[in-house]
Amino acid sequence: MTALKNDRFLRALLKQPVDVTPVWMMRQAGRYLPEYRASRAKAGDFMSLCMNPQFACEVTMQPLDRYPQLDAAILFSDILTIPDAMGQGLYFETGEGPRFKKVVSTLADIEALPIPDPQKDLGYVMDAVSTIRRELNGRVPLIGFSGSPWTLATYMVEGGSSKDFRKTKAMLYDNPQAMHLLLDKLAQSVTAYLNGQIMAGAQAVQIFDTWGGNLSAAAYQEFSLAYMRKIVSGLIREHDGRQVPVILFTKNGGLWLESIADAGADALGLDWTCDIGNARERVGHKVALQGNMDPTVLYAKPEAIRTEVGRILASYGKGSGHVFNLGHGITPEVDPEHAGAFLRAVHELSAQYHD
Repeated sequence: MTALKNDRFLRALLKQPVDVTPVWMMRQAGRYLPEYRASRAKAGDFMSLCMNPQFACEVTMQPLDRYPQLDAAILFSDILTIPDAMGQGLYFETGEGPRFKKVVSTLADIEALPIPDPQKDLGYVMDAVSTIRRELNGRVPLIGFSGSPWTLATYMVEGGSSKDFRKTKAMLYDNPQAMHLLLDKLAQSVTAYLNGQIMAGAQAVQIFDTWGGNLSAAAYQEFSLAYMRKIVSGLIREHDGRQVPVILFTKNGGLWLESIADAGADALGLDWTCDIGNARERVGHKVALQGNMDPTVLYAKPEAIRTEVGRILASYGKGSGHVFNLGHGITPEVDPEHAGAFLRAVHELSAQYHD
């Protein structure tokens, strides 16, 4: 494989020295970019964009072409590819988000679920990873990703997104045996899926635990973190002669940073409700930290964005181990010029924190 021209993202995840703080944005290939909207219109719909490796590559590259400051590319895909490959029938309603034709509601439903083979059942994702990696040609590292077992389970049991997770939580408390079986199958599936992405060319991987923060402290440990720990222990951690860093991101997980830091990953993603300086004091000796500007700051003027970037950098302080990111995905209504101001500010203001 081609040598990396810019590896500061990987170096920061491993707490190695860097010249400036690396930066990327969750959902950096997305609806805030007019070129993305044009590609989606050409593809016909969101799933056609995801399932065509050439389109997936095209939209992955768009933010990199627009913003030379980006230090990583992230695979363009969806977290719900695994449940779809398990036969749940993923589709998207306009304005409604993801939906499944089948829902999981009984132990028998869960027992019938297959564990997808990454090459046979999710080959279009593996093809997208290898296509993007070739197109990048060593420009920046490529991030692969998956949803966490708990997050995937919520969509499978609810049949789509949910405000209160009533069906999922009812299953968790009424029938923990069924929930544990579902989560175990998902953990096996995610491990194989991420390892497939690594073998296809992903140079770091992130597990998105979007809904783990909606659990009680005890339930989070048992039904979310335990399964992410299982995945981390089964991942390929070296490929192509380099370490493959692993990032865990639990939205609203700030109360449990110590436990998450003990799960075996190289880095923790932080949402914007955490103070990054405090997080560094708590766990920064164990893991790198990724984050954590409130995405809605990007609605403000560039001067205000720059001020907030400076505040977060100062809070983290000197030294490596910080990957700058938003505390969640960039939102569709953001002005692309504001995203550019954010990315430029990170590189310009962070040099003083690195020797």
